[in-house]
Amino acid sequence: MLLLFLKGAVLGVIITAPLGPIGMLCINRTLERGFLAGFSCGFGTAIGDASYALVAVTGIAVFAETMSMATLPLAIGGGLLLLFLGWRGLTHDPVEAAEIRAGGLFATTVATFLLTISNPATILSFGTLFAGFGLLDETRRFSSVAIVGGVFAGSLAWWFCLSGAVSLARDRLSEDFTSKVMRATSWLLIVFGIVALGSAAYTLLG
Repeated sequence: MLLLFLKGAVLGVIITAPLGPIGMLCINRTLERGFLAGFSCGFGTAIGDASYALVAVTGIAVFAETMSMATLPLAIGGGLLLLFLGWRGLTHDPVEAAEIRAGGLFATTVATFLLTISNPATILSFGTLFAGFGLLDETRRFSSVAIVGGVFAGSLAWWFCLSGAVSLARDRLSEDFTSKVMRATSWLLIVFGIVALGSAAYTLLG
C-alpha cells in the first residue's frame, strides 16, 4: 500500500508539474499576495487532480478485463506522453496565467478546482499514465484509496514547494524564473518517460 501511495504521489507530481495557466496563476498570486494566496490555487488544483484520479481508477476497475489486455500498449503510450510533454515544455514559451476574479483564499481554491476539472483531457492522461506506472492491475485489488491519496499528496506537495520557493525568493527571482521552472520540470518528465518506456520494453522482452 505504501508503494502504491508513493507511485500515486509521483503521478500527482507529473500531472501537476508542467507549468500551465494555473501554475502561472499560482506564481503570480504568490508574488502579489504571499504564500497562502499562491498555495490556495494549488490546493484547489490538487483536489481536482484527485477527483480525476478517482474517476480514472473507477473506470479502470469497471473495465478491468479490457484494460488488462491493453496494459502494454497503454504503458508505451504513457511513456510517449511523458516524452511529448517534456519536449513541448522545452520547445514552447511559458503560457499566460489563468485569470480568476476570486480574491479570498476559499474562493480561489474553489475557482482553481473548477478550472482543473473543466479539462476532461486530464482523465485520459491519468488512464494512460496509470499504465505507464504499472497501476492498472493494482486498481483491481482495492488499492484505489492509496493511489488517489497519493495523487492528492503529490500534487499538493508540488504546489506547496512551488509556492514556498517563490514566496521565499520573491525579491530575488530573475526575469526568466518561469522559463527555468518549465525547463526543469520538462527534463523531469522526459526522465520519467524514459523510465516508463524502459519498463515497458523490459516487460515486452522479458
